[in-house]
Amino acid sequence: MGLFDRQTELVQRTLPMRVTGRVGEVTGLTVVADGLPVPLGVLCRIRSRDGGAVFAQVVGFRNDATVLMPLSDPLGVAEGDPVTSSGALQNVPVGRQMLGRVLNGMGQTIDDRPPFRAEAHYPVYADPPGPLQRHPIDRALGTGIRSIDAMTTVGTGQRLGIFAGTGVGKSVLMGMIARNTSADVTVVALVGERGREVGDFLRKDLGEEGMQSAVLVVSTSDESPVLRVRACFLATAVAEYFRDQGNDVLLMMDSVTRMAMAQRQIGLAAGEPPATKAYPPSVFALLPRLLERAGRTSQGSITGLYTVLVEGDDINEPVSDAARGILDGHVWLSRDLANRAHYPAVAVLDSISRVMPDVAGEEHIVAARAVRRVLAVWADIEDLVNIGAYVAGNNVDYDLAVRMKPRIDQFLQQGITEAAPLPETRAAVVALGKEIDTARGRIENGELRMEN
Repeated sequence: MGLFDRQTELVQRTLPMRVTGRVGEVTGLTVVADGLPVPLGVLCRIRSRDGGAVFAQVVGFRNDATVLMPLSDPLGVAEGDPVTSSGALQNVPVGRQMLGRVLNGMGQTIDDRPPFRAEAHYPVYADPPGPLQRHPIDRALGTGIRSIDAMTTVGTGQRLGIFAGTGVGKSVLMGMIARNTSADVTVVALVGERGREVGDFLRKDLGEEGMQSAVLVVSTSDESPVLRVRACFLATAVAEYFRDQGNDVLLMMDSVTRMAMAQRQIGLAAGEPPATKAYPPSVFALLPRLLERAGRTSQGSITGLYTVLVEGDDINEPVSDAARGILDGHVWLSRDLANRAHYPAVAVLDSISRVMPDVAGEEHIVAARAVRRVLAVWADIEDLVNIGAYVAGNNVDYDLAVRMKPRIDQFLQQGITEAAPLPETRAAVVALGKEIDTARGRIENGELRMEN
């Protein structure tokens, strides 16, 4: 869908007139308005009696009344206050001058710099590309992370999940990818983060180098659930604009779980029945609507990296399980590796890229499989080695794993400031695969058994 098509869609979604109703009830997180027949998702303005204004989004309907959720504290709103529709479904101003800027969930700049010049307006809640509009994913996109590029290679237009518990290095990993990626433009959405972490991510993780070709969309944990959900879709709309300009866009979102939690608040407040872990059905309907918008089209591509905050390190909890079934692969960050100061804490055996066979060469794939086999054998015998029960010379695979594990760990680890371009990573993993084959041959010939 090109720029003209986007603007046509925007016009079609515009309401032909403003509609005004009255506040009938305020309960918890919701405002109920009477006489406000507008579609779901419309932004409305509530004018309080002291002259202030509160924006709210339509989130549901109850009998003949409209249920709204305010985007800010509804303090001062009273029964009978007028509620006026905005006249259109939500859209965001976009333009090339957005690069290097920080936006909030409404698409407004919050970095104390002059407003950028808008070249178009994109709908926040757009439809994903049709199945036949998507181009095949047949080339790799470098992330600059050796363990990912070598073992779970990302394709241009792929959607990859980064699954992890708290405190295992998701934000640091995202900053490294933003600085070192081979994508033309990076769009980063920080949703439900602490306010302090946003500044730290800008200064420490992303840095000036990463910010030059990036757009940051922020909605912190203290903001309305509506804004937190909206920020995810708004960041995707920004990525779609740069994609339509012919760019390869990297969209990084932290985190899908916090968006799901925000939608849970919205759904329960609007009267939805709770389901698994109190997540209402709208949460699981929302995930594919968001995640399917990434992909490769005739104009460009959006490669989506979505972090999933795994509650209690349980990768099978509802949001993680649902996201894993939608995405084209996942990277698991291991707390055990992080505790051993192994960074990035990528658990290779628990990670997979479903498009890697289509974007990596045969030599690369063979070498990566050799590394995986060694790591799998090591996982089987690690306890034996640690308690001193391992005896060298009885099993070639065991001997190979003991000998090559330190070398593989050295390859997979990477400093925060260290860049790993994709061509160098490919050459390095192929060389490592050959090193493994050579070591196996020497062990089979008896040359290395005494050294173990």
